[in-house]
Amino acid sequence: MAVELVMPKLGLTMEVGSVVRWLKNEGDRVEKSEVILIVETEKVEYEVESPATGILKKIIGQPEVEYPVGEVLAIIEEE
Repeated sequence: MAVELVMPKLGLTMEVGSVVRWLKNEGDRVEKSEVILIVETEKVEYEVESPATGILKKIIGQPEVEYPVGEVLAIIEEE
């Protein structure tokens, strides 16, 4: 089953965040709660964890691009 990794809401006033860098590549295996992405909002960087164990099938969110909270950044295929 496919699980969506979305831009998290990291603060009460957060509306958008930017992808800083991916720590994993498409096709890599990821574990639930493993940090796979760094995002930035209001000049602060945050680690984003995988919501599931599986394969990182598709990276949608690109570095240095702003995405609204809830926007899909990646697809993880659960094992």
